[in-house]
Amino acid sequence: MSTTDSRPTLPSPRGSLSERILQALRTDPGGLVTDAAAVALAEPEDAALTLWVLQELSYRGFQDVPETAEWEPPVLAVRRHLQVDLEARLRSRWPGHQVPESDFAEALLQFIQDDDGPSVASYVHTHATEEQVLELLRWRSIYHLKEADPSTWTLPRLTRGPKAALAELQYDEYGAGRPDRLHAHLFAEAMAALGLSTRPGAYLDECPLEVLEMNNAMSLFGLDGRLRGASMGHLAAFEVTSSVPSGHLVRGLRRLGLAEEIVEYYAEHVIADSVHDQLATRLICAVLAEDEPEQAEDIFFGAFTCLDQEARCARTLLGRWGVAA
Repeated sequence: MSTTDSRPTLPSPRGSLSERILQALRTDPGGLVTDAAAVALAEPEDAALTLWVLQELSYRGFQDVPETAEWEPPVLAVRRHLQVDLEARLRSRWPGHQVPESDFAEALLQFIQDDDGPSVASYVHTHATEEQVLELLRWRSIYHLKEADPSTWTLPRLTRGPKAALAELQYDEYGAGRPDRLHAHLFAEAMAALGLSTRPGAYLDECPLEVLEMNNAMSLFGLDGRLRGASMGHLAAFEVTSSVPSGHLVRGLRRLGLAEEIVEYYAEHVIADSVHDQLATRLICAVLAEDEPEQAEDIFFGAFTCLDQEARCARTLLGRWGVAA
């Protein structure tokens, strides 16, 4: 069965900016007229959707967009403007953190573990309905159908030690040499078993701003070599906070009697991420901070961004379900 081979199609626009950009991508990307004022005045969802589309060109692209669109100067100009705006917004939320003078890994681990954001996984464990879980999985499919790819962009930008450690981590994410064990493929198999679409981006139209921004930040950190510290800090927070929630999800999915494929997907992460968190904090982030001290604060910034955006998504989703977060 083919699951993740087909490229997505462009989503529906969410405003005048995305409508204009999507139309230009289909017909004449090189002829796009860049209007900085229109980009700056776009509503948040309109801007976030536009940026998601433009960054997606650097992954597998779209069936209805020529592959040359990725490097067209006017397309890059719009993408850059939106990326600058996103980074500024993310940094405005960041309260800052004192970079530790010693034991960077322990300090980063403690910073992440001190987070007390709302937990969708805990609610799934005990209360969520099947309909609610399927909504959660549709939202998560935007990332999980290309799982690990944003971090891979950072690989050539790292020094020797962090590069080797990230390659080891990503080797697991990409199935340890087995195409049928790629985590993105496992998620696609689970989606199919649940009767959901496995086409990347299939559920983007129903995803709120928080999901778009979460995915945009991961891509921004990976695509911009200047933000390699933020990329790895984000990865560390993602890995450290994944194992326990995955366990909650396993128990909740079994409670509901959902397809074994989705149970196995999260069970895989209970084990894998309990190892990956040590790789990410100790062998990637701590060594990167030692090799490139100027990246140390951005590592914490990336970790904060991951935790902050997870919390924003959780509050939005739980709010839709009538649950106080």
